[in-house]
Amino acid sequence: MSSVEPVNLLGLDSTKLVELVGQWGGKPFRARQLQRWVHQRGVSGFDDMTDLAREFRQQLAAHCYISAPPVSVEQRSSDGTRKWLFDVGKNNAIETVFIPEDDRGTLCISSQAGCTVACPFCSTGYQGFNRNLTTAEIVGQLWYARRVLQADVPSARTAAVGEAGGSDRVISNVVMMGMGEPLLNYDQVLGALRLMIDDNAYGLSRRRVTVSTSGVVPMMDRLGQDCPVALAVSLHAPNDALRDRLVPLNRKYPLAELLAACNRYLEHAPRDFITFEYIMLDGVNDAPEQASELIAIAKQVRCKFNLIPFNPFAQSGLKRSPMPRIRLFAQRLQDAGIVTTVRKTRGDDIDAACGQLAGDVKDRTRINERLPHRATIAITEE
Repeated sequence: MSSVEPVNLLGLDSTKLVELVGQWGGKPFRARQLQRWVHQRGVSGFDDMTDLAREFRQQLAAHCYISAPPVSVEQRSSDGTRKWLFDVGKNNAIETVFIPEDDRGTLCISSQAGCTVACPFCSTGYQGFNRNLTTAEIVGQLWYARRVLQADVPSARTAAVGEAGGSDRVISNVVMMGMGEPLLNYDQVLGALRLMIDDNAYGLSRRRVTVSTSGVVPMMDRLGQDCPVALAVSLHAPNDALRDRLVPLNRKYPLAELLAACNRYLEHAPRDFITFEYIMLDGVNDAPEQASELIAIAKQVRCKFNLIPFNPFAQSGLKRSPMPRIRLFAQRLQDAGIVTTVRKTRGDDIDAACGQLAGDVKDRTRINERLPHRATIAITEE
């Protein structure tokens, strides 16, 4: 019996797969064949890979496996949104959400079990940080969801919008906006991104894969060099004083550094703008003066704004801005010539909406003690 740990093929990008197959004397085209079986066809049994030589399949069976994390719960929303709770061991779980729309199917995936950033408006932060996910665990969410959706709703398969020659595809877009800060798990996330855009794996356009970050400036620079995809930045405040409180990472990488990093990223990005995500908190960051500050930011960085109605949860002590105020805030930005959208709230009834990815929220980080201003932000901020 070999003492070498078996390898989960979901975690190997094309380069690593070629190296593995090469150890057994296999040619690179064998690795490409194997990659298509695993990711494009979603096959998990080596015996089913019928165009691979029997000896090669035996080697694979002896040294490798193909497995996503096990699903402990699946929920379906009345609006068609689906959420899976994956068990990643040691009482840790991650969540993945599929959002179907008329012209696309978007999968929101997680990069960490928990999160270190601890934004007070995000329920995931109350879980604390447990560990980084592996590339196999990150890609496994896409691999599993794609298999389930294609088997479950074959009539809903659609070619990815704007991609020539795309095969039948339910998932046309992937956003790394689930649990965790992707750029604080950089190496594992990078491997996953490379598989997502690989034509022998998922073949997604770089424009259709989005990494959302709270503003980890050094890793933004690395991503721009290593694997530029669409970038969304969790802004949430128009000045350092407020952002220090809403996005604690701002204390390390303040706005001036963040905006400079955004401009550097645009030199390599597949899109010609950065998406700034901005959660709408009643009495905290939704005043006309704050809209004016955002307009000033937009003069420094080519951007669009995505306004996100806050999804309340008991521990936050925060409230959602009223919809009339959100619409007025959006109109101010639009009148200044800035592309601005208001995110539709999806999956509320299964806690799958933005900021709700935490399952049963447990304050493992003692965030109430570390951020005592949390419950009084709304009344202390002018």
